[in-house]
Amino acid sequence: MQGIGVCVFMQRSGVIREFGPSNWSLTLAMLTTLTAGTLILMWLGELISERGIGNGISFIIFAGIVGRLPQTVSQTFEVQTNYVALAFYAVIGLAAIAAIIFIQEGQRRVPVQYAKRVRGTRVYSGTSTHIPLRVNSAGVIPIIFAVSILLLPSQIAQYFTNSETDWLRDFAGGTVALFQNTVFYNIFYFLLVVAFTFFYTAFTFVPNDVAENIKRYGGFIPGIRPGKPTAEFLGRVVTRITIAGALFLGIVAVLPTVAGDMTGVQTLRLGGTSILIVVGVVVETMKQLEAQLLQRAYEGFIR
Repeated sequence: MQGIGVCVFMQRSGVIREFGPSNWSLTLAMLTTLTAGTLILMWLGELISERGIGNGISFIIFAGIVGRLPQTVSQTFEVQTNYVALAFYAVIGLAAIAAIIFIQEGQRRVPVQYAKRVRGTRVYSGTSTHIPLRVNSAGVIPIIFAVSILLLPSQIAQYFTNSETDWLRDFAGGTVALFQNTVFYNIFYFLLVVAFTFFYTAFTFVPNDVAENIKRYGGFIPGIRPGKPTAEFLGRVVTRITIAGALFLGIVAVLPTVAGDMTGVQTLRLGGTSILIVVGVVVETMKQLEAQLLQRAYEGFIR
């Protein structure tokens, strides 16, 4: 289905001429080629994950994003002559990368104490550990969901802009114009990202289950009674740190558009999802390289 969409887009852009029922052999060849290429990329990603370092699919996506960057930068220098605006845009980009690393690595460590246990004639002393609650536990999923919802109304309205029914044509044209409004688009985008961050976090982290597992293994959070009070405490903590994570993701999502409007640099734009993927892959790869070095030489490179 995605291959059909890609071919229709290329046909409307003038890249290919014949696609559809008029030429079934060429249509099937195009769809087969696109599907086979996708499967080969998935296979290569699995090989990288199995025999290399890091997640293979993330590396392939990372390579695609970074591979387009030199061409985009060269086009920006050809079009943009205001070097002060370019410098300001670069400062915003570096600050965004630093903030992404800071938030992505940020976590609230909730201490957990386990009591002494007696098994037969052996007494196991209690241990102390912690529950790492990440500030941004949702990753890039909320941004992907928000983009999908934002594109849907405008895409559907495009099909009815030439309708013979007056009210339908006017409604479709108004919908397309509304979503082309930068202010409305960014505000709606920001709100959707925040909402999906809370939704995804609530879906993936269930305080009742975590509290039940802690109680089952004889653990407790210092100062908090096991059971329902622990679940309520974890719920409050997750809600508070998710507020920071949701606002952060919302700002990252709209930052490229806002920075482009502020500086006038319109050609050099990376979406919030692209920035998060690039930074996330680099940070995760550094961690895995550090772990490999520590296993072999007991000395890493991260200080």
